[in-house]
Amino acid sequence: MKFAPALLLCFAAVAASANEKQPAAFKPDLTKGAATAAMCSACHSSDGSRGSPAQPILQGQHPEYLVKQLTEYKSGLRANAIMSGMAAALSEQDMKNVAAFYASKQAKPGFAKDAELAKLGEKIYRGGIADRQIPACAACHGPNGAGIPAQYPRMAGQHADYTAAQLTAFRGGVRKNNAQMTGVAAKLNDREIQGLAEYIAGLH
Repeated sequence: MKFAPALLLCFAAVAASANEKQPAAFKPDLTKGAATAAMCSACHSSDGSRGSPAQPILQGQHPEYLVKQLTEYKSGLRANAIMSGMAAALSEQDMKNVAAFYASKQAKPGFAKDAELAKLGEKIYRGGIADRQIPACAACHGPNGAGIPAQYPRMAGQHADYTAAQLTAFRGGVRKNNAQMTGVAAKLNDREIQGLAEYIAGLH
């Protein structure tokens, strides 16, 4: 079938218009991400590595998860006065750049300090607690704590102090940006939280 030249020009114009409407894929700039990370170094170290046990290890974390958390700090969905202030100054591109920078680093393995607690944590992490309808953490975060990009964060090697603090915050309703985790943490007692934190610290 042959088309008139005018009709062919019309098709070409429509195709060109459609291409123009498609935004170019955003490519994170690691250099800019490193510059933003420098402002975070007081709490997270220069590259998000194993700094203070009270602060999360950001190295190797999924960038989608980091962007989500920064966005929720900025909106107020996740409450933290320091982080809300830091995130308020960041654009979406800034967040993607710094998240890609941290994700590009390889986290060093951690270790559990209390073998008995870690053993309890392993049972819960891998098998849950059926009679209290507590699901296995491995179902979402993976058997080795690697998580699932864009859905569940990497947990392996995270500071036990930080993990315990977050589970406690979910349980107490202080951290409100994940209903699923609030529901799980609500059923855990202090010893179980400590056990999970210890076990996760040694995952790799």
